[in-house]
Amino acid sequence: MLQLLRKSQRPLGSSLNAKTRSLHSSSLRRDAAFAPTIAPGMKERRPSKIFASPDEAIRDIKSGSTILSGGFGLCGVADTLIKAIAERPEINNLTAASNNAGVGEKGLGKLIHTRQLSKVICSYIGTNKTFEQMYINGEISIELTPQGTLAEKIRAAGAGIPAFFTPTGFATAVQTGELPVKYKKDSNGEIEIAAKKKEVREFGGRSYIMEEALKGDVALIRVWKADELGNCIFRYTQHNFSGAMARSARLTIVEADEIVPAGSLDPQHIHLPGIYVDRIVRSSAPKDIEFRTTSPMNYAADVSPDESAPEQDDAKIRRERIVKRAAKELKHGYYVNLGIGMPMLAPNYIPKGVRVHLQSENGILGFGPYPIEPMVDPDIINAGKETVSLLPGAAVFDSVESFGMIRGGHIDVAMLGAFQVSQTGDLANYMIPRKMVKGR
Repeated sequence: MLQLLRKSQRPLGSSLNAKTRSLHSSSLRRDAAFAPTIAPGMKERRPSKIFASPDEAIRDIKSGSTILSGGFGLCGVADTLIKAIAERPEINNLTAASNNAGVGEKGLGKLIHTRQLSKVICSYIGTNKTFEQMYINGEISIELTPQGTLAEKIRAAGAGIPAFFTPTGFATAVQTGELPVKYKKDSNGEIEIAAKKKEVREFGGRSYIMEEALKGDVALIRVWKADELGNCIFRYTQHNFSGAMARSARLTIVEADEIVPAGSLDPQHIHLPGIYVDRIVRSSAPKDIEFRTTSPMNYAADVSPDESAPEQDDAKIRRERIVKRAAKELKHGYYVNLGIGMPMLAPNYIPKGVRVHLQSENGILGFGPYPIEPMVDPDIINAGKETVSLLPGAAVFDSVESFGMIRGGHIDVAMLGAFQVSQTGDLANYMIPRKMVKGR
């Protein structure tokens, strides 16, 4: 099933982009051209941020900590640091906040398999069958949170905002608290911990629910480049939740593909200023791809990659019929958000001569078809964790910016995948109590 939400139908949320900073004394103000010297015997504000090994960087993480883990699918995940924690079984009873919980034993899936996580705050369970089964069996707690709300909860914490109101989730199980956080072990679906009911307020004739900020004890972040002062640059969709998480933890540990001397990075290109970064290690983990999707080398933009398929089953034909019809709703010049599932097929069926700007929730505006094999890049993926290409004029950004576009009413059409859609537009998603949970 698909549902299209036009710009006029979407709630107009308020943008929460305030930043606060206080200067306690005029002595803190420095002339930019003045570099103070440190007299012998005096210490800098903090020792070097560069750590020799991931083991050293995570050495004082405590059991019971809340970990903010950057990444979207397997893109931008701090695998070097996660591996170091997995090798320390005495660090346990952890709460992890992330978009999703890895795949198999990759990403946060490694800490699920080692039973070091007791709770996960996420928007999506996805294909992690072990995680899903542990939740159903009452072995782990899950706090399912809409993805944009999760991004904003984390961002708010870093900006010193204790709570905010959002239209997302109103009149659903998110608001009423009907989502089970934890089932009782060895029970027939008996709920041990239920989600909290949300406070509701009305602004401008529209209903909103209150969400509290989400602060972390530790953030685990992967970046492309970091300098010795902690200034960081992300690469393409590697950014996702990571920038907000780095700003919202008491201790931020970064693993960088490259560590460069201070002054090597152009100040205009820095995504994460060093004030938010406490520790830096060199990343040694390879970059994984969850779904390596490609176009044939002879792919033409006006030909669907599926047209050459010799046989198609009934389900595939039915999906294509739905997507082809939905694609007819996309008009020239529209800004269109594509959700996971069938909407990801829509670019193949946009009428010739019609140009739409495709937005992906993980931080792309202007993505194109699947790349040909030589152009596959693990840092360029769509909301379905599939490899995609970037069209001329594309822009990349973080998840906070992405959901601000959507929540703020700047998108013309959102094409969403769903389990069922009613005649009045109500959505039913993939959650069957005690049998299947996908999230969202």
